[in-house]
Amino acid sequence: MTNQILHTLDEEGVPHFSSLPVTRFGKMGDALPVQPAQRLSRDELRARLERMGRDGHADDPARPVAVPTGFAQLDAALPGGGWPVGAITELMPEAQGIGELSLLMPALAQLCRAGRYLAWIAPPCLPYPPALVQRGLVLERVLLVQADDARSVLWATEQALRCPAIGAVLAWPAALDDRRVRRLQLAAEAGGGCGLLYRPPAAAGQHSPAALRLKLSARDGGLHVDIHKSRGRRAHAVVVHPAAALCA
Repeated sequence: MTNQILHTLDEEGVPHFSSLPVTRFGKMGDALPVQPAQRLSRDELRARLERMGRDGHADDPARPVAVPTGFAQLDAALPGGGWPVGAITELMPEAQGIGELSLLMPALAQLCRAGRYLAWIAPPCLPYPPALVQRGLVLERVLLVQADDARSVLWATEQALRCPAIGAVLAWPAALDDRRVRRLQLAAEAGGGCGLLYRPPAAAGQHSPAALRLKLSARDGGLHVDIHKSRGRRAHAVVVHPAAALCA
């Protein structure tokens, strides 16, 4: 039995694990060694995050501007040399299961080694613990929040972004506009973590105040990363191969 945490907001029912699809880093939940979902009210979840913030010792005056991605070519193309800290990054894969989570694994493992927590908000499939451990993640530092209602998803994402003990928040919001992204951007600035939003490909045609926007597609046996928007850099594209991740 792992110590992975599964929290759900009280407005929503717990999803049936068997209904969750199989993807590269997910597996049908009825085969997972996870604890039963613990139902929390919004106040209880907020209190839990506040305790994590107090216990996380995250008040670091020397906070970096970015977390290295673990891929040298991608780091060279990104302002600050990695995933921006205290900011929102939008990842727009052409389809699910093309390696869009592989792109984040080296950075997530680095954050775990640094004692930071990771929050996964409304992922389309339940993360598969053995795969996360193999990639260097610490399950005890993974907070999983399931909430099907779009407003609850955005609320949980904002609360997690404001928690200074959380190094990265991965979220799969159903719908966003620039006003909501700006609100999440302000939350990321307050908490100092990496806000990583997975959005559909059509979102690339919409305006967004996110600091970094990437379009992802499968190509040449790897992941083609098109830098759709970044701070202070012109558009650029690289092909990332997950097996080439740097060992930090």
